[in-house]
Amino acid sequence: MSQRISLVEINYEDDVVTARQRARLVARLLSFDEQDQTRISTALSEIARFFVHSNKGGRIDFQLEGATAPQVLLITISSTRGAGAKVRAGAGGNGGPFGPEWESALIAARRLMDQCEVRSDVPEERVIRLAKILPSRAPLVTGKTLEKVIKQLGKHEPQNPIEEIRQQNLELLRALGELHERQQELIRLNGELEDTNRGVVALYAELDEKAGHLRRADEMKSRFLSNMSHEFRTPVNAILALSHLLLEHTDGELNSEQTKQVTYIRKSGEDLLELVNDLLDLAKIEAGKVTVKASEFEVVNLFSALRGMLRPLLASNVVNLVFDEPVGIPLMRTDEGKVSQVLRNFISNAIKFTERGEVRVAATLTADGRSVAFSVADTGIGIAQEDQGRIFEEFSQLDHPIQQQVKGTGLGLPLCRKLAQLLGGSVEVSSRPGEGSTFIATIPVKYAVNDIERAESVESVQVSEEDKRLPVLIVEDEAETRLLYEKYLRDTPFRPIPAGSIRQAREQLRQHPVVAVVLDVLLPDEPAWQWLVELKREPATSKLPILVVSSVEDPRKALALGADDYCLKPLRRTWLLERLQRVTKIAGDSSKDLPLVLIIDDQETDRYIIRHHLDGFGCSIVEAIGGEHGLQLARQLRPALILLDLNMPGMDGFEVLAQLAEDPATSPLPVMIITSQILAPEQYRALTHARGVLLKHDLSPAVWQRVFHEAGVRYLELAAPETTKPA
Repeated sequence: MSQRISLVEINYEDDVVTARQRARLVARLLSFDEQDQTRISTALSEIARFFVHSNKGGRIDFQLEGATAPQVLLITISSTRGAGAKVRAGAGGNGGPFGPEWESALIAARRLMDQCEVRSDVPEERVIRLAKILPSRAPLVTGKTLEKVIKQLGKHEPQNPIEEIRQQNLELLRALGELHERQQELIRLNGELEDTNRGVVALYAELDEKAGHLRRADEMKSRFLSNMSHEFRTPVNAILALSHLLLEHTDGELNSEQTKQVTYIRKSGEDLLELVNDLLDLAKIEAGKVTVKASEFEVVNLFSALRGMLRPLLASNVVNLVFDEPVGIPLMRTDEGKVSQVLRNFISNAIKFTERGEVRVAATLTADGRSVAFSVADTGIGIAQEDQGRIFEEFSQLDHPIQQQVKGTGLGLPLCRKLAQLLGGSVEVSSRPGEGSTFIATIPVKYAVNDIERAESVESVQVSEEDKRLPVLIVEDEAETRLLYEKYLRDTPFRPIPAGSIRQAREQLRQHPVVAVVLDVLLPDEPAWQWLVELKREPATSKLPILVVSSVEDPRKALALGADDYCLKPLRRTWLLERLQRVTKIAGDSSKDLPLVLIIDDQETDRYIIRHHLDGFGCSIVEAIGGEHGLQLARQLRPALILLDLNMPGMDGFEVLAQLAEDPATSPLPVMIITSQILAPEQYRALTHARGVLLKHDLSPAVWQRVFHEAGVRYLELAAPETTKPA
């Protein structure tokens, strides 16, 4: 919401001094640093001086835009006397309304401010808007804070011109001092850089040599793993097979002592095989040679398989293995085998170190709904707080009598942690000695590729060379929403160019000459507000239309920073297509064009309600905030239907209707009166050029269908498919 801070009239030279002082004070009260205070006051005084010198006079309006951080200081300088010609943004030269002096002032303002925009809706008024984003450290300015700022401004006494010159001299001296310090710092840094460069050259040579050693070591490690896999497993499997034959008495009976010895041999072979398998799994994960085979599965089926697999591990009836029924767990898409391996390790450890009680396995959905927390809780020996970090170290085992009885490899828990991290999750433990332990593995419901792979998946989207549609850059980090844009733009003159971050958006802009940008302001890497300012500041992209679509409700700030329009999510297809057609000024195939409806109404609330009613009819909507503006748009756009309010300040609806009827260019256009007042008979007689009269409190889909039918306007009912978000 726009909040006014101060208003200054500029008609004489002294007023320029006052405006400069007011700009500096406002900037200081809004937490800008000294450099920004100087930038803002200098840019404003340069513009204000030319307003006074051109004998136009003017006013300066200080406003604060934005309901969320970062807020924007918006300064509007407008003429109060006729400019005599329509102002064109960026116009210059001796023949236009801006001479060389004006251009130099505008160039300076653009360098000093985040944004400098020149506009004129009517020939008699010249408007220049300056914008500066508040610093990130600045607190959010609320209504009460703004009242304090306004009171402080009211108490401030304006200084005389001599004092202002002294202040400018101080600012200049401070700037020169800072420039000198930076120059000395630059000289020092250049010297350090030369020394560093010499060191870097030597380091590169050393690093190259070490990199060669590391490559050779990695190759040797890979060969070792391959050889160990074959050389170790083959004899161990032979030992297990032969010991099994002996215990089965295939070649004769064994006495009790021989049976005990062969049993020890078999047990040692099984331990050695487990050690080799765990070691190989860890080595493969570290070497990046383990692939995730994602597939869809239900947790209830996973628990059923684990229950049948692990019940034989229970040596007696004093320990119960309990699986809680999973409730509300969606279908998971990840590597079921690796999730099962993690849980098997947790459960087998819990059974080993639980002498009596139970081992309980459960699964719950996390609060954000994106992950499943698998927990294995036991009533066993527990783990001391100082040892809970050690158990995830390789080959680490704790000293305990039970530990001595169930010797393990010390690799199971480290392997579980690495497997969980491989799937994008984590492992944690909660335990107290003598009370048991709870191991929790949090695994995402859907396995997501890492950031680099995700970026590549977005950036690798290739558009067919045969697709000649106009490219539109879609900057949106959610894959589901990008899919929604793709569906919305199918069979339209526009093709989406996706980007999941600001970095990807910059890359796409380098590769594709897009005609518009659709921008979400909540992105993972960089502030989108600042990027919006950069786009409007750079000459190559300053004219690029930008539509902000976000869940953050702050439209005034987006428009103040140069956005062409703003939409609060969820996005509707009609809004997107209408805005893209408007900002790119294309008509497309007449069979696919959306019918253009012009709303002429001074009330923003009423325009919003009408626009909401029309969203489901596939219309392209343009709004006019008054009679004069509406007439101008009607002549320019030739809409398929005009919805006209009667009670408006200035030129009311009756006069608009009369002028539409008199003009040959607009007389064929169908006009529908939409009003909230009860009309007298003589007023009805003045509306003979209108197709009908609608009451604002009596609008319904059936009424709108009749309106379009009577006006001969074709429409598409798009409301039903748009409200459904794709899975």
